[in-house]
Amino acid sequence: MTAYVALLRAVNVGGRNRLPMANLRAALSARGFEQVTTVLQSGNVFLHSAEPEHTVAAIVTETIAESFGLQIAVVVRTSAELGAIAGRNPFLTSDPDLDPTNLHVAFLAEKPMAGRAAKLDPNRSPPDSFTLDGRELYLSYPNGSGRTRLTPDYLERCLGVQATARNWPTVQRLA
Repeated sequence: MTAYVALLRAVNVGGRNRLPMANLRAALSARGFEQVTTVLQSGNVFLHSAEPEHTVAAIVTETIAESFGLQIAVVVRTSAELGAIAGRNPFLTSDPDLDPTNLHVAFLAEKPMAGRAAKLDPNRSPPDSFTLDGRELYLSYPNGSGRTRLTPDYLERCLGVQATARNWPTVQRLA
């Protein structure tokens, strides 16, 4: 069995995509996942499965659609991957005094195809910046995430893959 975290995009945010976590845990347990737990109300699900990552993502997506009538993007990482992601934030490496509440990670469903990263405009939202590292896009929003133009929708359009973002304190908590 592998320990996974399923990161759901845009659930229980601003009254949209209401998804009761207790009901979600029950639905995923009924689908055969083990040790299903949730962290926060924003769609962070820990579970164990013998299935590979892409199958876990497909089953979670299907379960949410069938049980709750919601079409939600789901990005899955192993617990070990999440720990590694939390340990290599390039912004903290270069400046350990940065305010961690202004740092985020966009988790990508897959590594973007060659050339797609070049579509990200580094001047789109100054002073915001980003660093792509495989299937993660590390983001720095010095003026806060509410003012950035580097939104998940923009990132998905440019990179051609589904994404969901978490702030740095949440990434650390999940790791």
